[in-house]
Amino acid sequence: MKYERFEQLPVWQAGIELARRIYALTGQREFRGQRSLRDQMERAAVSVSNNIAEGFERGTTKELLTFLYIARGSAGEVRSMLCLLEGLAGFQDLKSEISDLKLKAEGVSRQLRGWADSLQNSTITGQRYLSEKTRQAARSRKDRDEFLEELAEIRRGGVKPGG
Repeated sequence: MKYERFEQLPVWQAGIELARRIYALTGQREFRGQRSLRDQMERAAVSVSNNIAEGFERGTTKELLTFLYIARGSAGEVRSMLCLLEGLAGFQDLKSEISDLKLKAEGVSRQLRGWADSLQNSTITGQRYLSEKTRQAARSRKDRDEFLEELAEIRRGGVKPGG
């Protein structure tokens, strides 16, 4: 499936859900008096989906990769702070929620890594570099490949010309 908007991306949706859940966590009474920790967690969580969106909108594969790795780093930062919470006095009542959020952040990180890995060796340079000339070249390559496959099938005796 070709995604035309970052809002359609499953990993962006997962990033938004992570941020929503972090905000719900930091809204708990246990975070009263923990302003800097709360703010840092919220900023890191929001950074995940924002960097996915920014990279997607940049229009080049190279820039997208850069922002995917920044988003992945932010997911790691969220996970690190959740690990910190597990060891802090006063957060034991949130242990299950913290554990679930760590898994969510790890899942987002895995999705980002998978997408980045698939782009690493891609010949796609990005939307910004598409011109009528490059689109025509891509269509020509596709037509040629389809023709060669048809020809190979004919040689194998599977299809008769014109039918």
